[in-house]
Amino acid sequence: MPLTAKHESTIIALRRTACAAAALALVLLLLFVNSGAHPPSVRAAAQPAPTLADPDRACAGCHAAIYQTYERTNMARGSGLATEALKPGSFASQSSGATYRVQSRNGTATLTSRREDERAPLDDTETLAYFIGSGLHARTYLFARNLPDSDDLLWYEAPINWYTRRAGYAMTPAFEHAQTAPLALPTDPNCLHCHTTGVADTIDNSTNRFHGAPFRQGGVGCSACHGDTSAHLASGGKTPVLHLATLTPKKQDSVCLQCHLEGDAVVQRTGRSLARFQPGEDLDDTAIYFVNASSSKTQARASSQYEALLRSACRRGAGERLTCVTCHDPHAEPAPEQRVAFYRGKCLQCHTESASFHPAAHHPEQPDCAQCHMPSRATSDIAHEQNVDHNIQARPASGAAPTLALRDAFHFASAVDLVPVGDAKPTDRETGLAYAQFAEKGDRESHSRALALLTGVEVSGHADAVVHQQLGYLLQLAGQSEAAQKEYVAALAARPHDATSESNLAVLDAQNGNVAEAKRLLSDVAATAPDRTAALLNLAMLQCRTNDPGAAKKTLQRALMYQPDSFEARLFLENGDYGGMHCKVF
Repeated sequence: MPLTAKHESTIIALRRTACAAAALALVLLLLFVNSGAHPPSVRAAAQPAPTLADPDRACAGCHAAIYQTYERTNMARGSGLATEALKPGSFASQSSGATYRVQSRNGTATLTSRREDERAPLDDTETLAYFIGSGLHARTYLFARNLPDSDDLLWYEAPINWYTRRAGYAMTPAFEHAQTAPLALPTDPNCLHCHTTGVADTIDNSTNRFHGAPFRQGGVGCSACHGDTSAHLASGGKTPVLHLATLTPKKQDSVCLQCHLEGDAVVQRTGRSLARFQPGEDLDDTAIYFVNASSSKTQARASSQYEALLRSACRRGAGERLTCVTCHDPHAEPAPEQRVAFYRGKCLQCHTESASFHPAAHHPEQPDCAQCHMPSRATSDIAHEQNVDHNIQARPASGAAPTLALRDAFHFASAVDLVPVGDAKPTDRETGLAYAQFAEKGDRESHSRALALLTGVEVSGHADAVVHQQLGYLLQLAGQSEAAQKEYVAALAARPHDATSESNLAVLDAQNGNVAEAKRLLSDVAATAPDRTAALLNLAMLQCRTNDPGAAKKTLQRALMYQPDSFEARLFLENGDYGGMHCKVF
């Protein structure tokens, strides 16, 4: 989804799983690349029309002015029903040849994906249930599919985003150059947490399978900053809600930073989840954010607002007295014609008349302080980066902020040196998992550092399911199959039905000749996460090679239901060819 970092780390994990479960499997040559195919697609049958509650309306009785101004903010409008904020439009992908169209049909929001090509036709229509993103920068949509043989729904993000600066649609981040048309992109609860209220619990640790609707309330509600308001309402206001002014400066900022902090890597603490962060907590107790100090020394690295603010002379001079709410009113946004005066007033709270500074005489021709000291940056290619430069420099460097591709190019210009944002104190677990995220991007030195740190965590007896899974993957990349198997087994003991661990363990079992166990693991993935195309293709090959072509055909058809543009699945189904192997399923 747009606007959060969590959606970028979920996409990296998915790619890692797919590639590991393919490139290391019995099908050694497969890459996770989708291309032309179109069987009949699955429809989510008999779904009730989506609805959303507005519990904040109860607050309006006593806080009418705040309610009315807040409802007009971008946070309050961060999500909702797709039919209520639809952006009709179309987009033709040059890389995949697919044409996407978002439109309203008889009061229903739909997304169609089409390609007129006899060799690789594509014709899919999905009913859009919710929108995600206020539209200030971007907006995307969610749709649902039935889980096979179940009443549960799997929720997916649309493969295209509306970008306001472009006034049109384009591919979602990380898929800008996809050669095929992705469809089933998982809906991560951590992403929903920053755009919705009342995110539902997930089933079996999945990223897109929820108990009921994925969230209860559209937009960021009062409870996101003030905590549970039920006692306050039940007592007629006598039981107070959480007031940010009663918190320490760090905990005040944590309320904002749960969504407005980026970093180069983010790692959740053991047993903690950003989707379950509660106002009043210290964000460092839930997650640690890291930046690559090597790249941050260059002008090429883009950064989020808070990272930049920590470097500013204003923050270094004022210390923790300068918080997010010093300049930003969370309950209201100034009207366009009031913005300059509003933020100038914030600057002049500190920059008062002195012997060396005279506000009235300081560039009277330009009252907009931000125009010179917080210039806007061209960040349309970076989903979650700062738009206004919060470094607040006396003489800012001119020029646009780097694009995402340029920022990535600087990650490995020298040895990766990860440091936590602010004064957070990570353990070896968090640091090791952060380096593992860079190892997934191909950095060998980060691989070595992650392996050493996480091995130490395991030896000390503090490994959890996440550590075991990452150790399994790092060992698998290093060719230490037996050790990797033990780690995946430990990960599944702590977190059963995890699709990543099951897929990667099945790869190793198949390589070692334990085909029955590999089939069992991959069958569980196919039943609970049918969008994991590589796992389903590997399962189909095992089924076909063990004289069950009928089961293999059904598995391939299931894969194509969720990724209808998978070239590998289509070729396997039609010709029996997959990753250099051959086995007919017809």
